Amino acid sequence: MINQTKLNELILSGISDLPVLQLPLFLFFLLIYLLTLIWNLLIIVLIVTDSHLHVPMYFFLGNLAGLDLCSSSVTVPRMLFDLHTKNRRITIPACITQVFLIFFFAASESFLLTVMSYDRYTAICQPLHYTQIMHWKVCVQLACFVWCLACTNALIHTLCGLKFTFCNSDIIENFFCDLPQLFQISCSDVYINILLIFIFGGILGGGSLILTILSYVYIFRTVLKMQVKDKRSKVFSTCTSHLTVVFVFYCSIFFNYFRPSTSQHFSADKVVSVLYTVIVPLFNPLIYSLRNQDFRTAVHNVFRRIVSTAIEKAI
Repeated sequence: MINQTKLNELILSGISDLPVLQLPLFLFFLLIYLLTLIWNLLIIVLIVTDSHLHVPMYFFLGNLAGLDLCSSSVTVPRMLFDLHTKNRRITIPACITQVFLIFFFAASESFLLTVMSYDRYTAICQPLHYTQIMHWKVCVQLACFVWCLACTNALIHTLCGLKFTFCNSDIIENFFCDLPQLFQISCSDVYINILLIFIFGGILGGGSLILTILSYVYIFRTVLKMQVKDKRSKVFSTCTSHLTVVFVFYCSIFFNYFRPSTSQHFSADKVVSVLYTVIVPLFNPLIYSLRNQDFRTAVHNVFRRIVSTAIEKAI
């Protein structure tokens, strides 16, 4: 018999139910979250304060850092709260709000990775026209387009989810609210919602992935024609690391949203969720910034100024 009592709040299953793992998991994810905040805030501060980084590539990197900062803050603080207090209840409005933010930041990252790949394509394949193509007005317009398109996409999915009623179960098999898990416990018809995910995901997500891959294909073709071996190796190394981020992000997104619904792979769902909501925001700044010589120089200069100031005050 299906329980037909409508629910006003839900329960998050969390990362693990084992009491012995609560403290280690809390400390582990707290460390990751703090590192994510520090790295991404450092990137934003350096890009704003260092005039050498006032170029389109770092403008988009600053957007990505802000995006990773916010997306990690949507899920990790709530997970830490649940691990610490063991109170995993969440109201329906709070759950729907979390769904909107997750969709918004996931779509934003997808579109922004495409814009960043186009920026690299223009810089490497059309260097003589780069400044004319990627001037500041175009960069701002592209960034605004990314955020607006992602917001529209998230609003569509969220508004369609407002009609959900939950009467089958009150347990969400994850550590945050997401549509695939809400579909499993909803007693409403979710056919339209699933159809929208496939339509918008196929058009927007699939289109972004194709454009990103095409950009790097042309980049690699151009790099292979370079005569200077050191420069070619440097570009290959950078682009390979960027493609690694793209691969991990899209694989986790496609696994979460575009595979057949099942109730037998909760552990896999949680691992993939940790991958794109916790791990990716941590490694994005490391891959996109610390492998770059200009950024390493900026970091070195900042720390040198800090040390010099500290010595002067001590004297």
